[in-house]
Amino acid sequence: MSLQEHRQAIDRLDAEIVRLLNARTLQVLEIGEIKRKSGEEIYAPHREKAVLDKVCRLNDGPITDGSLRSIYREIMSSALALEKPLTIAYLGPEATYSHQAALKRFGNSLAYAAQKTIGDVFLEVAKSRADYGVIPIENSTEGAVTPTLDLLVDTELKIVAQIILPIQHCLVTHAAKLTTIRKLYVHPQTHAQCRLWIRQNLPETEIIETSSNARSAELAAGEKTSAAIAGLLAAEKYRLPVLEHDIQDNSANATRFVVLGRKVPPPTGADRTSILFSITDKAGALHSALAPFRRLKINMTKIESRPSKRKVWEYYFFADVDGHLAEKKLATAIQELGRHCSFVKVLGSYPNGD
Repeated sequence: MSLQEHRQAIDRLDAEIVRLLNARTLQVLEIGEIKRKSGEEIYAPHREKAVLDKVCRLNDGPITDGSLRSIYREIMSSALALEKPLTIAYLGPEATYSHQAALKRFGNSLAYAAQKTIGDVFLEVAKSRADYGVIPIENSTEGAVTPTLDLLVDTELKIVAQIILPIQHCLVTHAAKLTTIRKLYVHPQTHAQCRLWIRQNLPETEIIETSSNARSAELAAGEKTSAAIAGLLAAEKYRLPVLEHDIQDNSANATRFVVLGRKVPPPTGADRTSILFSITDKAGALHSALAPFRRLKINMTKIESRPSKRKVWEYYFFADVDGHLAEKKLATAIQELGRHCSFVKVLGSYPNGD
């Protein structure tokens, strides 16, 4: 085939793709109408996971599975926006990693509302001013995000999905080389994640801590001899060239975000459940509380303690376990857990994986 013939073939395929996308969207809108009549949530993480897994199984290439998932993310995002104008609250300002995580989960077609604090994200969803909220819960290098854990204690909201975002810190600046940088704007947690690189490459630079990575980029954008450590989304927003990529000390650095909603999605067969509990103050209490999970062979992937703030020397435990609350084995384990605890709360069941 000649170049012109190849282009004509692409034109025909594009016409067919557009026709099929609209036909698919019409089916989605019909489903949305059924959901509204039955009171179901429009956003369905369990169905989303099934669709993405299915299209990857159907994929024979040359498109990679990652690219196919990105394409379908936007297809589903545009359909969601037509079903219902959803608003997603996230820890702002715009172009933070929380914003990036929200876009990764929900795509570019929905409305996004930046919030000043994690507590504000909870409030927006609780007051129904936002349909869902995206907040960080833990970093692979720095550990748990304690404000999130503390706020989960009292909320009636549920964790309905999770997002694993690889954190790729970049040095962004108008400066042409490292030796001309006089000031570095950096968020405290980002500073901790890039401490070795900063010490080796910018040992004499004045370090100024900021409220967010996006704020760091905003400040650096107005000064020729200043730099910021931020993500690519912030660099793009503030039109800052990237001088150095991937400067985090740990190449496997990632942050786990959770999506706050009102209803736990149905099981997918590969789920995670987050639990909060408080044990009585006596010897062996934690061992006894966790015994049902061992006996029923339920894998616990995480456990973390936090002061309860209600009583001196009383602690809450946050745990993640494999399985869904609707599954009999896990429901039994949680019921038995309650016999050894003064307080038990299921924070949510949601698809495991990203």
